[in-house]
Amino acid sequence: MTTETPADRHRSIAAVFTDRVHGVADWDVPTPVPEWTARDVVGHLTTWSAGFLHGVGVTLPPGPDPADDPVGAWDAHAAAIQALLDDPEVAGRTIENPHMGTMELAAMVDRIYTTDVFMHTWDLARATGQDDRLDPAVTVPLVEGMEQMEEVLRSSGQFGARVPVGDDADAQTRLLGLIGRDPDWKP
Repeated sequence: MTTETPADRHRSIAAVFTDRVHGVADWDVPTPVPEWTARDVVGHLTTWSAGFLHGVGVTLPPGPDPADDPVGAWDAHAAAIQALLDDPEVAGRTIENPHMGTMELAAMVDRIYTTDVFMHTWDLARATGQDDRLDPAVTVPLVEGMEQMEEVLRSSGQFGARVPVGDDADAQTRLLGLIGRDPDWKP
């Protein structure tokens, strides 16, 4: 049995998102995130994470502006994050976060950023008519962990109101409802 590292997880999750990015035909379509277009999903992932990392002393190389070149922006950003995670010296740096405490940079990137990429994969795929199935091996433990801390999630202001789903809903449907997405949303 092998243990998946934060670098491994990012590599596989970012690869799926990259595939969806490269499959977008119209960057101005609405997404399940109110008032966001497909372009905004990429803009969100490439800008907030760069700012977050800068706040802990890591500066990513600049890439294209997602407003002008969402594909180029994503490709450059994903490569920069992967390089950071593949560098043991940078990835192993101990950082402080007021909400999460002390941990290695790679663990924090994995827990916050890579998870965000995973969840936004559904948004981009659903909005653009692509395969929106999320990997159950990631979805099941993610939703189980997030359900245990729903109050913390809601108080963060980062998630919409919970969307009710059936008691027999699968893990992906439960995750989507938990993070405020309507699993039946259509463009």
